[in-house]
Amino acid sequence: MKRKLATFVATTAIFTSVATTAQAQEVTVHKGDTLWGFSQEYGVSVDSIKKLNSLSSDLIHPNDVLVVTPEKKVVVKKGDTLWEIARDNGVTVDQLMEWNKLTSDLIHPGLNLTIELGKTNTAQPTSTGTKTPAPVKETTGQTETQTNTQASSAPVEEKISGRVITVDATAYTASCEGCSGITSTGINLKENPDAKVISVDPTVIPLGSKVYVEGYGYATAADTGGAIKGNKIDVFVPNHADAVQFGRKQVKVTIID
Repeated sequence: MKRKLATFVATTAIFTSVATTAQAQEVTVHKGDTLWGFSQEYGVSVDSIKKLNSLSSDLIHPNDVLVVTPEKKVVVKKGDTLWEIARDNGVTVDQLMEWNKLTSDLIHPGLNLTIELGKTNTAQPTSTGTKTPAPVKETTGQTETQTNTQASSAPVEEKISGRVITVDATAYTASCEGCSGITSTGINLKENPDAKVISVDPTVIPLGSKVYVEGYGYATAADTGGAIKGNKIDVFVPNHADAVQFGRKQVKVTIID
């Protein structure tokens, strides 16, 4: 190997807030209602409701109409992943799947995703100490596709063909002290922070292979690691916080070539 790179397993989760709104959920105030009561019912903060409605105090009146949960619509483009969309909008993959009634991380160009921007992020980090990984499975053929029932028109499904395996995935970054950022195949990740690269066991996924990683997108198997043995991969992300947030998960990898 030509470099040292840092691998992370999530012990904390880091999120950001997004203020852009496209649609909103509204409520009508009745006698006895309070901003605090609405905040508890809809999982938002009092300050968020006040900001959404330009209120200067906590005082509200019967028949007032308040915006409580703003929503944003995102149209999936080629190469997008749930993980990236969640990161960019300060939510979690689980929240996106719940709001859009998705049964897997696989998304397709043209899907319309709803993001409830006002919702409090209650996701807890996954504990890696007690989780028992599912048995490694290997199949051949075409990855599953699904239709988002929330879309107003039929999405254009992208067919991905190749050998499919299930792996344990973690994330690593080149932005660490002492890390050269040079992969085993010579890619400089510090100079190419947008590169989609995974570290693999070459006996399982040959170096240079083009792959599709569930929840990460298209990538190249361009690196190796001392701890990457068998059905394990590291996905490269340029930011330390994003690497921590990625955690450890089981994903499907389609080996395209």
